Amino acid sequence: MTVAAAGAGRRYALLLAVNDSDYARKAHGGYRNVFFRALRSGEPDEAWDCYRVIDGEFPAAEDLGLYDGFVVSGSPHDAHGDGAPCWVRRLCLLLQTVHAMGKRVLGVCFGHQALCRALGGRVGRSPSGWDVGVKEVTFVDDLEWPFEFLPVEPPRNASIIEVHQDEVWEVPPGGKVLAYSDKTRVEMFAVGDNALGIQGHPEYTNDILLNLTNRLVNNSTIDGCVGEDARRTAESGEPDREFWTGLCKAFLRGSGCTGGGGAPRPPPQGPAPEISCSHHVAHFPATASPIGL
Repeated sequence: MTVAAAGAGRRYALLLAVNDSDYARKAHGGYRNVFFRALRSGEPDEAWDCYRVIDGEFPAAEDLGLYDGFVVSGSPHDAHGDGAPCWVRRLCLLLQTVHAMGKRVLGVCFGHQALCRALGGRVGRSPSGWDVGVKEVTFVDDLEWPFEFLPVEPPRNASIIEVHQDEVWEVPPGGKVLAYSDKTRVEMFAVGDNALGIQGHPEYTNDILLNLTNRLVNNSTIDGCVGEDARRTAESGEPDREFWTGLCKAFLRGSGCTGGGGAPRPPPQGPAPEISCSHHVAHFPATASPIGL
């Protein structure tokens, strides 16, 4: 895609790692619009571009400086293992690059895991299996909230929509675990003040969860009992979506992220993790065919 010259406002890039499902396209105009509605601040001069990295569409190297921040979506693909698709390895290299430039990077679900891998952490299959539904996340007791621009500290607990079978096993060097849940050891982590990973889906609404759950059950990706439990959580109440989207917006627009994302950071030392593979967990068999989350 052709990127216009930078204007006076902030500019963000959505790195879409999922193909639109029929439901997402018909009900929401595609996942692109789901993210834009959830994360746009409403400022008239704010600009968003979308790159479908799952189809090999990436921002050009000369355009990276135009952006204040990057958001990586969920995906039906794995972020771990030596057998990851070429575009996943290319995405990890891009995340390394923009993080070293001091850009804000927000990873959601798969994006959370890809960001962890790119910065030197470890990801793999969750030993407790699929986690699907509206789930409660707990923030750590000794939380030293690194984002000074947030008006208040987070609550002790907040519910979020989860749809994943992989998780972060070990945060990157210098990273800090910010939240966990009964099934997932790292629900949220940060590296410095410009990299934030969230395992759940701040952008999802319950109708998206219910449709996705039905598709996962119908194609035998998850067991019927997992699907029934997920539907029950959705019927019991909405996630704390306002809190999560507010947190994401505040992170993306944090101090030091203006007109090109702040001062560059020194480049990471050593070989790129997605090339060296030295930090990877054991390779797992390929999952079922992608379904378009």
